[in-house]
Amino acid sequence: MSDNWFLEAKYGMFIHFGLYSLMGGVYKGEEIPYGAEWIMKNAQIPLDEYRQLMERFDPGEFNAADTVALARKSGMKYLVFTAKHHDGFSMYDTRVSDYNIMNTPFGRDIVKELMEECERQGIVFCLYYSQMQDWEDENGWGNEWDFRKNEEKDFRKYFNEKVKPQVKELLTNYGKIGIIWFDTPYVMPIELCRELRDWVKKWQPECLINGRIGYGLGDYRQMSDNQMPVLTYHGPWETPVTLNDTWGYSSEDEDWKSPEEVLERLLDAAGKGGNLLLNVGPDGEGRIPPGSCEVLQRVGEWLEKNGESIYGTLPMPDTTYQIRWGKLTAGQGRLYLHVLEYPRFPYEILIVGLETAVKRVFLLENGRELTFYQSYEPARDEYRFRVLLPEERSEDLAVTVCAELDGELKFQKLC
Repeated sequence: MSDNWFLEAKYGMFIHFGLYSLMGGVYKGEEIPYGAEWIMKNAQIPLDEYRQLMERFDPGEFNAADTVALARKSGMKYLVFTAKHHDGFSMYDTRVSDYNIMNTPFGRDIVKELMEECERQGIVFCLYYSQMQDWEDENGWGNEWDFRKNEEKDFRKYFNEKVKPQVKELLTNYGKIGIIWFDTPYVMPIELCRELRDWVKKWQPECLINGRIGYGLGDYRQMSDNQMPVLTYHGPWETPVTLNDTWGYSSEDEDWKSPEEVLERLLDAAGKGGNLLLNVGPDGEGRIPPGSCEVLQRVGEWLEKNGESIYGTLPMPDTTYQIRWGKLTAGQGRLYLHVLEYPRFPYEILIVGLETAVKRVFLLENGRELTFYQSYEPARDEYRFRVLLPEERSEDLAVTVCAELDGELKFQKLC
């Protein structure tokens, strides 16, 4: 794992898997809205009833090797797994609470299995941990239907007796962790957030902390769910995006994003200097839905041929004009033109405002040289760069054109 692995990676897999996966977003015959992984809270399921899911949790189809292989073949460079979500259930062998996967019929430590496979297959292993919400603990935030109101709870007791010991377990028992991914800090006091940051760095100084530790204390900026910045963000950042409309498995939701939609978001994130963390939700048997797999694999096939234009790319300078036909990413001495909407005759794409001289233009997937024209029009005070594409489109997701530059990438500013 290089020091700059996060900046180079660009693309990761998020996995939401837990007791909620058994319910598939349905309670008492009704679909519960607003996230299948939030079903306990959104349906106000009593803790005693929800805990009974432990007796049925036996995901015999889960296979860590296959899961990590899917991430790798899909072109993802890191994997973030939900060690403990808001329901408080631990998907690993914790000594802090008996509310964990070892006390289910499954009885296996999924975190350990995934960690070992990530090491074997060259994927950076990362862990999600809900540090404030915990609907199983009387002093954790969120469960006011079984316990006292949030403001009446002893959150410091919960923090000291569950959060810190479990975070230590995860950082000392599972090898090198690339990121510890916190979530929903809400009104957690800043002094506890600082204490949590120091606690992480004590056990693994190089472990990155995402922005949702709160108060700007993270090592990188965490964008809101499924959101993308309008302009380039100059600093490390990541946006979490789910393949359908929920994070945990829902039997009612097969509204999968198309490969084209996923690739467009990946290109958008990489062009603006960030990472795309794409989520899948295994079902109660541990199977990642086939609809998810098909999308991931198709994008992975594109990345096999065109990955140079994503991994290790640099933030694009802000441009004056929108690109109507696609997206741009930038590498060292190269500008990548990703054609999402293939033009009709004369099969030409145009960039206005590129000041840097171009030496050579070719299709990235096969090296085919392309004709291009570059000019400056004094009457308009405008730089123009045109590329002539082949008549037949060679790639159905995005045709990627590489322009080799003669100097630093620079765009004209009009104001």
